Amino acid sequence: MLTLYITRHGETEWNLEKRMQGWGDSPLTEKGKKNALELSARLKDTEFEAVYASPSLRALSTARVISADRKLQIQVDDKLREINVGEWEGKEHAYINDNYPEEYFSFWNTPHLYTSAAGENFKELQERALEAVQSIREHHQEGNILIVTHSIIIKALLAFFKKLPLEDLWSPPFIHDTSLTMVEVDDDNFIIVMEGDTYHVEKCNSSS
Repeated sequence: MLTLYITRHGETEWNLEKRMQGWGDSPLTEKGKKNALELSARLKDTEFEAVYASPSLRALSTARVISADRKLQIQVDDKLREINVGEWEGKEHAYINDNYPEEYFSFWNTPHLYTSAAGENFKELQERALEAVQSIREHHQEGNILIVTHSIIIKALLAFFKKLPLEDLWSPPFIHDTSLTMVEVDDDNFIIVMEGDTYHVEKCNSSS
């Protein structure tokens, strides 16, 4: 059995500033680093065959924290990079809503109809995310694989795993930073064991 452990990077500076963060990047906050450490502790007894990550610094930084005590080289895959949002990169959400109201509305409410002049649409994103998963499957027939990527990549993969149309991309749950999603791969069946779970963060917060 092949099991995918999929997580989103830790919280970043742009997340706090409510800036669009696709192919653009910003450093992890202290909270983001702490949550990554908590996830690392949660997974300390899980043996991984490999670790894959988006090339974005926020994902790589998170992957390094989670796998710090493991003798595994992080394998970078460009196909795990977040959606390219073109001219929106690094812009505040309020600015985008004011200057691109129709496109911004479509992004969050009708993702199946969203288009971007300089970036990607959700179908293109989903296709390359699935290519990343297929590549992993070709290299690993069994064992546990850690994937450190981004929220929309995870939502696009989950939509495919659940056989949902892209129209329902944003259906719950929300993918919080360092949340854990586990998927068992059996032939061409994807069985979701856990989706967007943040137990490690909640446990830490409740004990502090």
